[in-house]
Amino acid sequence: MLNLDDVAIQSPTSAQSLPGTTAERYDLRRGEISTRIGARKLGYRLTVVAPGKRACPFHSHRGEEEMFFILEGRGELRLGDTRHALRAGDVVACPCGGPETAHQIINTGDTELRYLGVSTMEPVEICEYPDSGKLGAYAETQPGENAQALRHLCRMEDACDYWRGE
Repeated sequence: MLNLDDVAIQSPTSAQSLPGTTAERYDLRRGEISTRIGARKLGYRLTVVAPGKRACPFHSHRGEEEMFFILEGRGELRLGDTRHALRAGDVVACPCGGPETAHQIINTGDTELRYLGVSTMEPVEICEYPDSGKLGAYAETQPGENAQALRHLCRMEDACDYWRGE
């Protein structure tokens, strides 16, 4: 058990620093909860977003499902081709799928936006990023495992034939 007041919010490490003008649009302050409460199959994270910013790019998941619970502030949810106003108390489900389930939360208010994110912790994940035309392949290791994680991003137009180079 953990009270959200006891969650330390972390800024990105230097390895995760945002390049160029990206920092003008994004704010990556998050507090990890999962390991502190002993979660095994669900991931929990507290996210704090500054006014006018967003925590992550517009994206969809092929493996993981996410849920967001708005705790404080106001914002906007981009979900597929639609936009929805968000306020404290709203609950959002982001199921698996293609671009039609792509999502992004933007702080449109004048105070911090705070929300709890919950996701299924699938060991292998594919994400699509419709705004930038990217595809991400991820295979994460669980705490205590020695296997090396896989993290590969590419542009969709860089696809090659299955038999190329074989």
